[in-house]
Amino acid sequence: MLLRTPLYEKHLAYGARMVEFGGWEMPVQYSSLLDEHHAVRQSAGLFDISHMGRFVVSGPDAEAFLQHIATCDVSAIAVGQSNYGLLCRPDGGIVDDIFIYHLPNEFLVVVNASNRAKDWAWFHEHASGFTIQLDDRSDQWAMLALQGPAAETLLNQTEDVQADDLAYLPFHGVALCRLFGVEALIARTGYTGEDGFELFFAAEHAPALWDALLTIGVPGSVKPCGLGARDSLRFEPCLALYGHEISDTINPYEARLGWVVKLDKGDFVGRERLSAIKATGPARRLTGFEMVGKGIARGDYAVQSIEGDPIGHVTTGMPAPTLGKMLGMALVPTALSKEGSEFDIIVRDKPVRARAIKMPFYKARYKK
Repeated sequence: MLLRTPLYEKHLAYGARMVEFGGWEMPVQYSSLLDEHHAVRQSAGLFDISHMGRFVVSGPDAEAFLQHIATCDVSAIAVGQSNYGLLCRPDGGIVDDIFIYHLPNEFLVVVNASNRAKDWAWFHEHASGFTIQLDDRSDQWAMLALQGPAAETLLNQTEDVQADDLAYLPFHGVALCRLFGVEALIARTGYTGEDGFELFFAAEHAPALWDALLTIGVPGSVKPCGLGARDSLRFEPCLALYGHEISDTINPYEARLGWVVKLDKGDFVGRERLSAIKATGPARRLTGFEMVGKGIARGDYAVQSIEGDPIGHVTTGMPAPTLGKMLGMALVPTALSKEGSEFDIIVRDKPVRARAIKMPFYKARYKK
Protein backbone atom coordinates (compact mmCIF):
# COMPACT_ATOMS: atom_id res chain seq x y z
CA MET A 1 0.00 0.00 0.00
CA LEU A 2 1.27 3.46 -0.88
CA LEU A 3 2.20 5.86 1.90
CA ARG A 4 0.33 9.14 2.33
CA THR A 5 1.31 12.48 3.86
CA PRO A 6 -0.88 14.25 6.47
CA LEU A 7 -2.22 16.37 3.58
CA TYR A 8 -3.62 13.55 1.45
CA GLU A 9 -7.25 14.55 2.02
CA LYS A 10 -6.42 18.20 1.35
CA HIS A 11 -4.85 17.30 -1.98
CA LEU A 12 -8.04 15.51 -3.01
CA ALA A 13 -10.16 18.45 -1.84
CA TYR A 14 -8.08 20.84 -3.95
CA GLY A 15 -8.55 18.65 -7.02
CA ALA A 16 -5.05 17.22 -7.26
CA ARG A 17 -4.21 14.38 -9.62
CA MET A 18 -2.43 11.80 -7.48
CA VAL A 19 0.42 9.54 -8.63
CA GLU A 20 2.89 7.08 -7.12
CA PHE A 21 6.29 8.56 -6.30
CA GLY A 22 8.94 6.71 -4.33
CA GLY A 23 6.34 4.59 -2.56
CA TRP A 24 4.12 7.58 -1.80
CA GLU A 25 0.78 8.73 -3.21
CA MET A 26 1.53 12.35 -4.08
CA PRO A 27 -0.07 15.21 -6.07
CA VAL A 28 1.53 15.57 -9.51
CA GLN A 29 -0.57 18.65 -10.36
CA TYR A 30 -3.65 20.63 -9.32
CA SER A 31 -4.51 22.97 -12.21
CA SER A 32 -1.81 22.47 -14.82
CA LEU A 33 1.92 21.93 -14.70
CA LEU A 34 2.56 25.07 -16.73
CA ASP A 35 0.35 27.28 -14.54
CA GLU A 36 2.03 25.98 -11.40
CA HIS A 37 5.53 26.34 -12.88
CA HIS A 38 4.94 29.95 -13.93
CA ALA A 39 3.30 30.80 -10.59
CA VAL A 40 6.53 29.91 -8.78
CA ARG A 41 8.69 31.83 -11.25
CA GLN A 42 6.43 34.91 -11.02
CA SER A 43 4.80 34.89 -7.57
CA ALA A 44 4.64 31.91 -5.18
CA GLY A 45 3.70 28.27 -5.01
CA LEU A 46 3.12 25.91 -2.09
CA PHE A 47 4.38 22.31 -2.15
CA ASP A 48 3.73 19.41 0.21
CA ILE A 49 7.14 17.76 0.66
CA SER A 50 6.25 15.81 3.79
CA HIS A 51 7.30 12.61 2.01
CA MET A 52 10.95 13.63 2.44
CA GLY A 53 12.88 11.90 5.23
CA ARG A 54 13.83 13.93 8.32
CA PHE A 55 16.49 12.56 10.67
CA VAL A 56 17.77 14.27 13.82
CA VAL A 57 21.35 13.62 14.93
CA SER A 58 22.31 14.71 18.45
CA GLY A 59 24.87 13.90 21.11
CA PRO A 60 28.52 14.84 21.76
CA ASP A 61 29.76 13.36 18.47
CA ALA A 62 26.92 14.54 16.20
CA GLU A 63 29.14 16.87 14.17
CA ALA A 64 31.98 14.35 13.94
CA PHE A 65 29.58 11.63 12.77
CA LEU A 66 28.12 13.79 10.00
CA GLN A 67 31.61 14.92 9.05
CA HIS A 68 32.47 11.22 8.62
CA ILE A 69 29.54 10.28 6.36
CA ALA A 70 28.96 13.50 4.38
CA THR A 71 31.16 15.03 1.67
CA CYS A 72 30.58 18.63 2.74
CA ASP A 73 32.43 20.32 5.61
CA VAL A 74 29.91 20.00 8.42
CA SER A 75 32.22 21.89 10.81
CA ALA A 76 31.71 24.98 8.64
CA ILE A 77 27.92 24.95 9.11
CA ALA A 78 27.26 27.46 11.89
CA VAL A 79 24.28 27.18 14.22
CA GLY A 80 21.32 28.63 12.34
CA GLN A 81 22.76 27.67 8.96
CA SER A 82 22.41 24.71 6.60
CA ASN A 83 24.24 23.24 3.64
CA TYR A 84 23.92 20.76 0.81
CA GLY A 85 25.91 17.54 0.97
CA LEU A 86 26.26 14.03 -0.39
CA LEU A 87 26.49 10.60 1.15
CA CYS A 88 28.95 8.54 -0.88
CA ARG A 89 29.88 4.87 -1.01
CA PRO A 90 33.52 3.79 -0.65
CA ASP A 91 33.62 3.43 -4.46
CA GLY A 92 32.46 7.05 -4.90
CA GLY A 93 28.89 6.30 -5.94
CA ILE A 94 26.24 8.55 -4.41
CA VAL A 95 24.02 7.00 -1.73
CA ASP A 96 21.89 10.17 -1.60
CA ASP A 97 22.03 13.93 -1.65
CA ILE A 98 21.03 15.57 1.62
CA PHE A 99 20.52 18.89 3.36
CA ILE A 100 22.05 19.37 6.81
CA TYR A 101 20.55 21.99 9.17
CA HIS A 102 22.54 22.99 12.26
CA LEU A 103 20.10 23.64 15.11
CA PRO A 104 21.11 24.83 18.61
CA ASN A 105 21.47 21.35 20.14
CA GLU A 106 21.27 18.97 17.19
CA PHE A 107 21.45 18.54 13.44
CA LEU A 108 18.47 17.96 11.17
CA VAL A 109 19.21 15.98 8.00
CA VAL A 110 16.67 15.93 5.16
CA VAL A 111 16.93 12.99 2.76
CA ASN A 112 15.06 11.89 -0.35
CA ALA A 113 11.75 10.10 0.19
CA SER A 114 12.65 7.07 -1.91
CA ASN A 115 15.94 6.68 0.00
CA ARG A 116 14.61 7.10 3.54
CA ALA A 117 14.97 3.44 4.61
CA LYS A 118 18.30 3.03 2.83
CA ASP A 119 19.72 6.21 4.35
CA TRP A 120 18.48 5.31 7.83
CA ALA A 121 20.30 1.98 7.55
CA TRP A 122 23.40 3.82 6.22
CA PHE A 123 23.40 6.12 9.24
CA HIS A 124 23.22 3.17 11.63
CA GLU A 125 25.86 1.23 9.70
CA HIS A 126 28.37 4.03 10.20
CA ALA A 127 27.37 5.09 13.74
CA SER A 128 29.73 2.69 15.51
CA GLY A 129 32.33 4.52 17.59
CA PHE A 130 30.33 7.76 17.77
CA THR A 131 28.39 8.88 20.85
CA ILE A 132 25.22 10.01 19.11
CA GLN A 133 21.45 9.64 19.16
CA LEU A 134 19.56 9.07 15.90
CA ASP A 135 15.88 9.97 15.71
CA ASP A 136 13.69 9.54 12.64
CA ARG A 137 11.17 12.42 12.80
CA SER A 138 9.77 11.81 9.31
CA ASP A 139 6.33 10.71 10.53
CA GLN A 140 6.12 13.21 13.38
CA TRP A 141 6.82 16.33 11.32
CA ALA A 142 5.26 17.72 8.17
CA MET A 143 7.26 19.73 5.65
CA LEU A 144 6.02 22.41 3.26
CA ALA A 145 7.87 24.56 0.74
CA LEU A 146 6.69 28.09 -0.10
CA GLN A 147 8.71 29.06 -3.15
CA GLY A 148 8.87 32.07 -5.45
CA PRO A 149 9.94 35.73 -5.60
CA ALA A 150 6.91 36.82 -3.56
CA ALA A 151 7.42 34.24 -0.79
CA GLU A 152 9.06 36.61 1.71
CA THR A 153 6.52 39.39 1.18
CA LEU A 154 3.62 36.96 1.54
CA LEU A 155 4.97 35.27 4.67
CA ASN A 156 5.45 38.67 6.26
CA GLN A 157 1.67 39.11 6.04
CA THR A 158 0.99 36.22 8.42
CA GLU A 159 -0.02 37.03 11.96
CA ASP A 160 3.15 35.85 13.72
CA VAL A 161 6.10 36.46 11.41
CA GLN A 162 7.95 39.75 11.80
CA ALA A 163 9.18 41.41 8.60
CA ASP A 164 12.65 41.87 10.02
CA ASP A 165 12.88 38.18 10.88
CA LEU A 166 12.64 37.08 7.26
CA ALA A 167 14.56 39.99 5.78
CA TYR A 168 17.58 39.04 7.88
CA LEU A 169 17.26 35.28 7.43
CA PRO A 170 20.09 34.57 4.98
CA PHE A 171 20.22 32.05 2.17
CA HIS A 172 20.45 28.61 3.83
CA GLY A 173 19.55 30.18 7.18
CA VAL A 174 17.23 28.33 9.57
CA ALA A 175 15.37 29.63 12.63
CA LEU A 176 12.54 28.84 15.04
CA CYS A 177 9.37 30.85 14.56
CA ARG A 178 5.63 30.82 15.12
CA LEU A 179 3.43 30.59 12.06
CA PHE A 180 -0.34 30.98 12.45
CA GLY A 181 0.15 30.11 16.12
CA VAL A 182 2.17 26.98 15.38
CA GLU A 183 5.81 26.52 16.41
CA ALA A 184 7.86 25.80 13.31
CA LEU A 185 11.34 25.70 11.86
CA ILE A 186 11.71 27.97 8.86
CA ALA A 187 14.64 27.66 6.48
CA ARG A 188 15.58 29.76 3.47
CA THR A 189 16.10 26.72 1.28
CA GLY A 190 14.34 25.10 -1.66
CA TYR A 191 14.50 23.12 -4.87
CA THR A 192 13.10 25.49 -7.49
CA GLY A 193 15.80 28.01 -8.35
CA GLU A 194 13.79 30.79 -6.66
CA ASP A 195 13.89 32.46 -3.27
CA GLY A 196 11.67 30.69 -0.81
CA PHE A 197 11.27 28.84 2.45
CA GLU A 198 10.89 25.32 3.73
CA LEU A 199 8.78 24.85 6.86
CA PHE A 200 8.96 22.03 9.44
CA PHE A 201 6.29 21.55 12.11
CA ALA A 202 4.24 18.91 13.94
CA ALA A 203 2.29 16.79 11.47
CA GLU A 204 -1.09 17.35 13.14
CA HIS A 205 -0.99 21.03 12.16
CA ALA A 206 -0.43 20.34 8.45
CA PRO A 207 -4.04 20.68 7.17
CA ALA A 208 -4.63 23.99 8.97
CA LEU A 209 -1.29 25.48 7.88
CA TRP A 210 -1.83 24.34 4.29
CA ASP A 211 -5.16 26.19 4.14
CA ALA A 212 -3.76 29.25 5.90
CA LEU A 213 -0.74 29.58 3.61
CA LEU A 214 -2.94 29.35 0.52
CA THR A 215 -4.99 32.34 1.71
CA ILE A 216 -2.20 34.86 2.35
CA GLY A 217 -2.03 37.86 0.03
CA VAL A 218 -4.78 38.54 -2.47
CA PRO A 219 -6.71 35.50 -3.74
CA GLY A 220 -4.48 33.45 -6.00
CA SER A 221 -1.19 34.87 -4.69
CA VAL A 222 -0.12 31.39 -3.62
CA LYS A 223 -0.89 28.45 -5.88
CA PRO A 224 -0.84 24.82 -4.73
CA CYS A 225 1.79 22.99 -6.75
CA GLY A 226 2.50 19.34 -7.43
CA LEU A 227 5.52 17.20 -8.18
CA GLY A 228 5.27 17.89 -11.91
CA ALA A 229 6.06 21.58 -11.47
CA ARG A 230 8.64 20.76 -8.79
CA ASP A 231 10.47 18.65 -11.38
CA SER A 232 10.37 21.23 -14.18
CA LEU A 233 11.38 24.00 -11.76
CA ARG A 234 14.44 22.08 -10.51
CA PHE A 235 15.29 21.02 -14.07
CA GLU A 236 15.77 24.56 -15.44
CA PRO A 237 18.55 25.49 -12.94
CA CYS A 238 19.93 21.93 -13.39
CA LEU A 239 19.42 20.75 -9.81
CA ALA A 240 20.09 17.02 -9.45
CA LEU A 241 17.35 14.47 -8.87
CA TYR A 242 18.28 11.17 -7.28
CA GLY A 243 17.89 8.26 -9.67
CA HIS A 244 18.51 10.58 -12.61
CA GLU A 245 21.55 12.89 -12.38
CA ILE A 246 22.87 11.09 -9.31
CA SER A 247 22.78 7.48 -8.13
CA ASP A 248 24.96 4.81 -6.54
CA THR A 249 26.59 4.26 -9.96
CA ILE A 250 27.28 7.97 -10.58
CA ASN A 251 29.99 9.84 -8.67
CA PRO A 252 29.99 13.57 -7.79
CA TYR A 253 32.58 14.52 -10.42
CA GLU A 254 30.52 12.87 -13.14
CA ALA A 255 27.46 14.76 -11.88
CA ARG A 256 29.27 18.16 -11.77
CA LEU A 257 28.98 18.13 -7.98
CA GLY A 258 32.69 18.20 -7.21
CA TRP A 259 32.11 21.51 -5.38
CA VAL A 260 30.23 19.55 -2.69
CA VAL A 261 33.24 17.29 -2.02
CA LYS A 262 35.67 18.80 0.51
CA LEU A 263 38.70 16.52 0.23
CA ASP A 264 40.77 18.74 2.53
CA LYS A 265 38.46 18.41 5.55
CA GLY A 266 39.87 15.06 6.68
CA ASP A 267 38.78 11.48 6.15
CA PHE A 268 35.19 10.55 5.28
CA VAL A 269 33.42 7.65 3.59
CA GLY A 270 34.46 7.58 -0.07
CA ARG A 271 37.27 10.13 0.25
CA GLU A 272 40.07 7.89 -1.05
CA ARG A 273 38.23 6.94 -4.23
CA LEU A 274 36.88 10.45 -4.82
CA SER A 275 40.39 11.88 -4.49
CA ALA A 276 41.60 9.46 -7.18
CA ILE A 277 38.70 10.34 -9.50
CA LYS A 278 39.40 14.04 -9.11
CA ALA A 279 43.09 13.49 -9.89
CA THR A 280 42.43 11.64 -13.16
CA GLY A 281 39.18 13.35 -14.09
CA PRO A 282 35.93 11.47 -14.77
CA ALA A 283 35.59 9.47 -17.98
CA ARG A 284 32.03 10.67 -18.40
CA ARG A 285 30.29 13.83 -17.32
CA LEU A 286 26.86 15.37 -17.10
CA THR A 287 26.08 17.86 -19.83
CA GLY A 288 23.13 20.02 -20.71
CA PHE A 289 21.82 19.85 -24.25
CA GLU A 290 19.25 21.38 -26.56
CA MET A 291 17.47 19.51 -29.30
CA VAL A 292 18.61 20.55 -32.77
CA GLY A 293 16.27 18.14 -34.53
CA LYS A 294 12.57 17.74 -33.75
CA GLY A 295 11.74 15.66 -30.73
CA ILE A 296 11.60 15.58 -26.94
CA ALA A 297 14.33 13.67 -25.14
CA ARG A 298 13.09 11.84 -22.06
CA GLY A 299 14.94 10.30 -19.15
CA ASP A 300 16.80 7.06 -19.99
CA TYR A 301 16.72 7.66 -23.75
CA ALA A 302 19.94 6.35 -25.29
CA VAL A 303 22.62 8.75 -26.53
CA GLN A 304 24.92 7.83 -29.39
CA SER A 305 27.79 9.52 -31.18
CA ILE A 306 27.28 11.04 -34.61
CA GLU A 307 29.05 7.93 -35.91
CA GLY A 308 26.34 5.76 -34.34
CA ASP A 309 28.17 4.34 -31.30
CA PRO A 310 26.35 4.09 -27.92
CA ILE A 311 27.91 6.65 -25.57
CA GLY A 312 25.49 7.40 -22.74
CA HIS A 313 21.94 8.17 -21.70
CA VAL A 314 19.59 11.07 -20.98
CA THR A 315 19.13 11.68 -17.24
CA THR A 316 16.29 14.21 -17.58
CA GLY A 317 14.65 15.71 -20.64
CA MET A 318 11.55 17.88 -21.07
CA PRO A 319 10.34 21.22 -22.40
CA ALA A 320 11.69 24.06 -20.23
CA PRO A 321 8.58 26.24 -19.66
CA THR A 322 10.44 29.44 -18.69
CA LEU A 323 12.76 29.22 -21.69
CA GLY A 324 10.41 27.76 -24.29
CA LYS A 325 12.94 25.18 -25.47
CA MET A 326 13.33 21.40 -25.58
CA LEU A 327 16.26 20.77 -23.25
CA GLY A 328 17.84 17.92 -21.36
CA MET A 329 20.75 16.61 -19.33
CA ALA A 330 22.76 13.53 -20.26
CA LEU A 331 25.76 11.53 -19.10
CA VAL A 332 28.22 11.37 -22.00
CA PRO A 333 32.00 10.96 -22.47
CA THR A 334 33.76 13.96 -20.94
CA ALA A 335 35.06 15.15 -24.32
CA LEU A 336 31.47 15.44 -25.59
CA SER A 337 30.25 17.28 -22.48
CA LYS A 338 31.83 20.51 -23.70
CA GLU A 339 29.57 23.28 -24.94
CA GLY A 340 28.95 23.00 -28.68
CA SER A 341 29.58 19.24 -28.96
CA GLU A 342 26.95 17.33 -30.92
CA PHE A 343 25.52 13.85 -30.50
CA ASP A 344 22.27 12.02 -31.22
CA ILE A 345 19.40 11.13 -28.91
CA ILE A 346 17.43 8.02 -29.87
CA VAL A 347 13.80 9.19 -29.99
CA ARG A 348 11.27 6.55 -31.09
CA ASP A 349 14.06 4.41 -32.51
CA LYS A 350 15.47 7.24 -34.62
CA PRO A 351 18.56 9.41 -33.99
CA VAL A 352 17.75 13.08 -33.39
CA ARG A 353 20.59 15.60 -33.25
CA ALA A 354 21.33 17.44 -29.99
CA ARG A 355 23.95 20.01 -29.02
CA ALA A 356 25.70 20.41 -25.65
CA ILE A 357 24.94 23.77 -24.01
CA LYS A 358 26.00 25.64 -20.89
CA MET A 359 24.55 24.67 -17.53
CA PRO A 360 22.48 25.81 -15.72
CA PHE A 361 19.76 26.67 -18.24
CA TYR A 362 18.18 29.15 -15.80
CA LYS A 363 20.10 31.28 -13.32
CA ALA A 364 18.77 30.68 -9.82
CA ARG A 365 17.42 33.78 -8.08
CA TYR A 366 18.28 33.03 -4.47
CA LYS A 367 18.34 35.88 -1.97
CA LYS A 368 21.90 36.10 -0.65
